[in-house]
Amino acid sequence: MGSLKRSLANNILTSGKFDATDLTGNLPSSNIANASMTSITAFPASAGSAIASVASDPPAPTVGDVWYNTTSNALKYAGVGVGSWTSGGNMNTARANLGGAGIQTATLGFGGQNPSPTGATEEYNGSSWTNSNSMNTARTGLGDCGTQTAALGFGGNDGTAPTGSTEEYDGNSWAASNSMNTARGSLAGAGTQTAGLGFGGRPAPSPADRTGATEEYDGTSWTTSPGSMNTARQALEGCGTQTAGLVFGGSLPPAGARTGATEEYDGTSWATSNSLNTVREDAGGVGIQTAALAFGGYSGTAILTATEEYDGTSWTTSPGSLNTAVYILGGAGTQTAGLAFGGNFPYTAATEEWTVSAFTAKTITTA
Repeated sequence: MGSLKRSLANNILTSGKFDATDLTGNLPSSNIANASMTSITAFPASAGSAIASVASDPPAPTVGDVWYNTTSNALKYAGVGVGSWTSGGNMNTARANLGGAGIQTATLGFGGQNPSPTGATEEYNGSSWTNSNSMNTARTGLGDCGTQTAALGFGGNDGTAPTGSTEEYDGNSWAASNSMNTARGSLAGAGTQTAGLGFGGRPAPSPADRTGATEEYDGTSWTTSPGSMNTARQALEGCGTQTAGLVFGGSLPPAGARTGATEEYDGTSWATSNSLNTVREDAGGVGIQTAALAFGGYSGTAILTATEEYDGTSWTTSPGSLNTAVYILGGAGTQTAGLAFGGNFPYTAATEEWTVSAFTAKTITTA
C-alpha cells in the first residue's frame, strides 16, 4: 500500500490506541497498491453498481457475466452451456454396426448390417437423409474417418471373414484403394481421407481374438505403426487425427469383458489416459483428442443412454443422455454438435442430434 498523506501523531491516545474519529476524506486510488486488494474482505455498497440489475435474465450473455435478477431476487452468472439430445430425421435404411464421417449438418453414414452386411450409403443435411451410391464391398463393423465429401471406409467383416478392404468416397461414389496390412473387423478409425488412422479390432473369427495393432493411411496405402495400443480390444471407439488420436471403450479378450480404457496417440505411440466413467463397448464417439464425446454402447448388463465428455485429461458424465438407449451405432460431428444414428437389434434408423447451449444461467449462493 502507498503512504497515507495525513499527520497521525496527535491521534495516538495515552492508552496507546489509535483515535480515528476525526479522520475524514478519501484516499486517492494511487495510494493503494494492486497487491493490497487481496486482503479486502468487503466492498462498500457502491461496488454493486458494477453489477447490472435486470428484471429478467439476459438472452445471450457471455460465459462469466454476472447480473442481479430483481424479479427472482437472485445474483446469477452465465456458466458453460449444457448439452442435450433431440430427435433428427430417420435414415432410409435401418441398420447397425455402420460407419460415419463428417459433421452434424453434413454427415455420411455407410455400411453396417440388417441383418446381412450392406454397403448402403446415405448423406444427412442436418434434417434428413438421402441415399447415395453404395460401397463396392458390403461390410459390417468397419473403420471410418473423413468428411461427407471425402470419407474413408476400411476393414470390417464381409459376412464370411474380416477384411482389410479400403474405399474412398468423393461425395458421389466409392473407389477401391489399397487394403490394410491386417484384415480385421470391429475396429475404430480417426483422421482424414488422406491421413487416416485404423486401430484395434478382431483379426480372426474367433471371439477370443483382439488386436492393438495400429495402421496409418497416406491417401494411397497403409503403413503399420510401431505403436500398438496398450490395451488390445475390439468394439472400441475412436476419434481425432492421425497425429492426435483417441481411443476409448471396447471389449477385451478372452471373455469379452467391457472396458472404459482410454488412450491417446501422438503419431508414434499410445499413452494411457483416464478411463470412461461407465465401461462400454460398441459406443458412439466423436470429436478430437482434447474435446471428445462418447455416447450409448453396451455395459455388459445394459444398453446405455449415458453421454460423457473428454477434456484431454478426464471424462465427465453429462446430464444430457440419449433419448433412446442404443449401441453398435454410427456417429459424426464434434463435442458440441454431434450426431448418433442407427444401431441396435432389432435394427433402428433413428437419429439424434447433440447440441450444447451457448450458456446456462446459474444462481450464486452462499452454500
